[in-house]
Amino acid sequence: MKIVVIGGTGLVGSKLVGKLREHGHEAVPAAPNTGVDTLTGEGLDEVLTGADVVVDVSNSPSFADDPVMEFFRTSTTNLLAAEAKAGVGHHVALSVVGTDRLGDSGYFRAKQVQEKLIEDAGRPYSIVHATQFFEFVGSLADEATHGDTVRLSDALIQPMASEDVAAGVARVAVGVPVNGIVEIGGPEALGLDELIRTALAFRGDPRTVVTDPDALYWGVLLQKDTLLPGEGAQLAATRFEEWLPLNGVRRG
Repeated sequence: MKIVVIGGTGLVGSKLVGKLREHGHEAVPAAPNTGVDTLTGEGLDEVLTGADVVVDVSNSPSFADDPVMEFFRTSTTNLLAAEAKAGVGHHVALSVVGTDRLGDSGYFRAKQVQEKLIEDAGRPYSIVHATQFFEFVGSLADEATHGDTVRLSDALIQPMASEDVAAGVARVAVGVPVNGIVEIGGPEALGLDELIRTALAFRGDPRTVVTDPDALYWGVLLQKDTLLPGEGAQLAATRFEEWLPLNGVRRG
């Protein structure tokens, strides 16, 4: 199959392209640095010619409320229109576990709009909801940092390696459209505070993690299970304690 990966040069996209090619598919990375811009429509018609599947793993360069809404609304609208014109048979989009429960965040409101556009387009689709990536623990810590203190909720999170995210998206991309949501996640649930405390200790980061049930997560007050996948989720095998020694950056 010819599978076009929007955002195909990024963290997950590049891994996804590699996995699809390993299994004999014609995987084409599409991004502004390859001449394809979903915001302007540049290069879309050309890259989608003959495509069987389009996988959108792109992300907004800005998480501010207005720009992120503009990104997902415009890029998804342009992409779906170009797919209809090209006769693409399956649209796959990567989204986030808990998106429907995180509406207090401008980013997740934008993801909700993206998903609604896909659902309403009337074309075969699959939306993959993934849990947080191991690779983003540093960003989570920085977002919650005030001085030398990292204030985090003890709500549970079930993170996964980006390698496993790519594998999960690849399985969906080569399968039959589900016209709904597939959830993927890591093998174990950890407290958000515990996850970041472990990562910072490994890296020799001197910041102190303080557990605060009222601490916000990207502007959202979390319940204990807000970030957890539901029953039937496809769970990857890689544990954080296994991933960290190979991918974490230890100081000193």
